[in-house]
Amino acid sequence: MMKVLLHTSCFISASFLIIACGGNKAPEQKAPPPPAVNVYVIKKEPAVYYDQYPATVTPLNSVDLKAQVTGYITGIYFKDGQRVSKGQKLYDIDRQQYEANYEQAVANMNVAKSNVDRAQKDADRYNDLLKQDAIAKQVVDHALADLQSAKMQLAAAKANVTRVETDLKYAVIYAPFEGTIGISQTKMGALVTANQTLLNTVSSDNPMAVDIAVDQKQIPRFTLWQQHASKNTDSIFTLAMPDNSIYPNVGAVSLIDRAVDPQTGTIKIRLVYLNENNLLKAGMNCTVRIKNNQSTDRFIMAPYKALVEQMGEYFIYVVNDSSRAIQHKLTLGARVNDKVIVKDGLNEGDKIVIDGVQKLKDSIKVTVTPPKVK
Repeated sequence: MMKVLLHTSCFISASFLIIACGGNKAPEQKAPPPPAVNVYVIKKEPAVYYDQYPATVTPLNSVDLKAQVTGYITGIYFKDGQRVSKGQKLYDIDRQQYEANYEQAVANMNVAKSNVDRAQKDADRYNDLLKQDAIAKQVVDHALADLQSAKMQLAAAKANVTRVETDLKYAVIYAPFEGTIGISQTKMGALVTANQTLLNTVSSDNPMAVDIAVDQKQIPRFTLWQQHASKNTDSIFTLAMPDNSIYPNVGAVSLIDRAVDPQTGTIKIRLVYLNENNLLKAGMNCTVRIKNNQSTDRFIMAPYKALVEQMGEYFIYVVNDSSRAIQHKLTLGARVNDKVIVKDGLNEGDKIVIDGVQKLKDSIKVTVTPPKVK
């Protein structure tokens, strides 16, 4: 009887131990299902958009007026900032000294002419005497040498007249072309020094040039526009002023610089705009907006909301055939409404994630809902 009770007790204890051990076992956790995402099928689409380039307004012609003779300013014949016409008198530099030098130079030249005439007559007379064997050959040679010397002195005197005449001419400063003159850098009575003192600046103001720097890859595009500049009557090249207002006139490509900057890989393009109202000022910073509206152009475009930005770079998730979201780095172009042009990183037909991108990481498995084709 005792043996039966002992076996029964052991059996019950073992049963409780098994039950206790089984009760502490943690339930198995199932892996979370792949996130469900909506995708968009990439295709090429037409787009009207503007490329924007920082621009600087510059005159087509600009000249610094510097004194070319030394003296005191005795006349100023314009108002600062006014329009001037070609050949208009702008400054007078004291002419008395240069007039006196000119008169003296002319007198010296006349003396030299008289000396040449006298030496010429002597040489002619001595030659006649030599033919009659009435004079020594040495006397004739001296006369010819005197004539040559007199001619050289006359040439020097004429050159001196030209020099002082030029100085006298430079004592009056005229406008080199039609344009706008700036604020005078010197005042009445001020002493100016030849080739050093800046008097003023004159620049043309209608039309005005607008310079931009574009990527060297764009050279064929701008070359085509330059060749058909007369046909660009629509708003391909619009100009945004510093206050973001749109300049009323449209521009055309005037020239493409001769060389690419090897440091930046860009080339300077010059556009020209009419400036009848004088709204464009030299040195002004504007923005050139270049419209791309050719119906034949189609672009890889992606919804902007699908982009992921990381430290200034943009990425997108492309779902591959294994239903994995692969991160692609993008090179973006212009934004067009709710989409953006993708220059590099996507191909036509790619399926990109457009919803739930925040919960994704590279190569994660996803569940794809039916693609939205727009």
